[in-house]
This record gives sequence, C-alpha cells and structure tokens, in this order.
Amino acid sequence: MTAVHGTAVNIPTPDGTADAYLAHPDDGGPHAAVLLYMDAFGLRPQLKKMADRIAGAGYTVLVPNVFYRHGRAPVVELPDFIGPDQRPGIFERIVPVLQSLTPELVVRDADAYLRWLAACPQATDGPIGITGYCMGAGLALRTACAYPDRVAAVAGFHGGNLASDAADSPHLLADRITAEVYFGHADQDHSMPPEQIERLEKALTAAGVRHRCEVYPGAHHGYTQADTNAYNPVADERHWTALEDLLARAL
Repeated sequence: MTAVHGTAVNIPTPDGTADAYLAHPDDGGPHAAVLLYMDAFGLRPQLKKMADRIAGAGYTVLVPNVFYRHGRAPVVELPDFIGPDQRPGIFERIVPVLQSLTPELVVRDADAYLRWLAACPQATDGPIGITGYCMGAGLALRTACAYPDRVAAVAGFHGGNLASDAADSPHLLADRITAEVYFGHADQDHSMPPEQIERLEKALTAAGVRHRCEVYPGAHHGYTQADTNAYNPVADERHWTALEDLLARAL
C-alpha cells in the first residue's frame, strides 16, 4: 500500500455543486480512476477510509455526496457508531432525501462526476471503475448502463432493489452494459431477496455481460460498513478481495 493523499473537492453539476472526497496515491502521478458511490448514511469518515484503502492500491478515488441538493455532508447528523437504536430516527430523515434522488437525476449527476474525473490531473485518461454500497450499488449499475463507453468495471455490495418489479428497475437496462460486473449480495438482506438476485443474474446473462454474482453467507445489508452494527469482518474482507481483483483486471 502506498501513501495516500485525501482532500475535499467540489464538483459542478447542472443543479449546483456536489461536495466530494478525493483520494489518490501521494506520488504525483495520474492513476486509473474509481468512482465510489456512498450508502444511504452518506459521505462520512467510514467512506473516506474505504476510499483511502482503494487509493492505497494505486487508484484515484472520488466519493461524491449524492445528496448535495439537500446540503453538504453530513446531510443528516450521524453518531460515531450507528446501532439499532439509532437507525429508526436516522432513516426517518434519510428516506425522503433518498426518494428525491430519481433515476434521471442519478444519470445527470453521473455525467458531471465522470467529466470531473476526466479532467482531474490525478486521474488517467480512460474508462473508470465504479463501486457502490447499499443504495450506491444501484447508482453504480445505472451509471454503467448510461455511460458504457466510460465505465470498464462496476461492482456493487449489499445493494437493494437492483431487480425489482418496478418499471424503472436498473436491471432492465443490463443490455447497455459493456463493463465487467461483480455483485456481492448479503444472504440476509430483505431489500435484495433471492428472487431479485436470480432476476438480476438472468438479466446480466441474457445481455451477455461479463459478470459474477455471489451471495455472502451470514451477511446482513451493510456488511462492509464498520461504523454500523451490520458490519461483518469476514464478508467485508471478501468484498475487498473481489473488488481489488475486479479493478486489477479491468483498469
């Protein structure tokens, strides 16, 4: 792992300015770019630590606050550790913000993030990798579908409702993907039940997408997030291995 430099940055979008965190190897050179999509709890120290770890492996990593329309991060104040007692109150405030982020806004914002990375001196010129967590897995999938020429790898971990019955479910756009895809599902995740996992797998296979979908046993929704009670260290390390392998192959 190399030394890493992290800093706050601002990304202009058609709807305002998205605050974000940028991490990259502290060696002065450009590196392949990775867009990290946050979970619903938002941009916070935990996600910065994850970005730093990816950057330490040799990548330039951007973590945007996708809720920027509602303010700079943290949009919702969070405790240092998110346990079961805190979740109801936090989600009462987060859910309306999450619901306001429509697929159309996701795609529009993604273009701004990708353009910013293309102009970033610390990033190489070329297709990027994306990793997303919780709601971020869906954002990663939508971005790969909307901008296939700009995305070489896409990963999602403990994502929810990736292949629902909704008319705008992201799996319905699978035929637009050219990236290599990896999903690590939690086997105890009510937001991504077995029927949705199967539906996503079938959609990716039918579209001829290079992909691998795995179910992590004993894992709950949020298993990668060490600042929550859902954290599972075994599943988390499995996620890191899968992600690092994917990025190494594709970028």
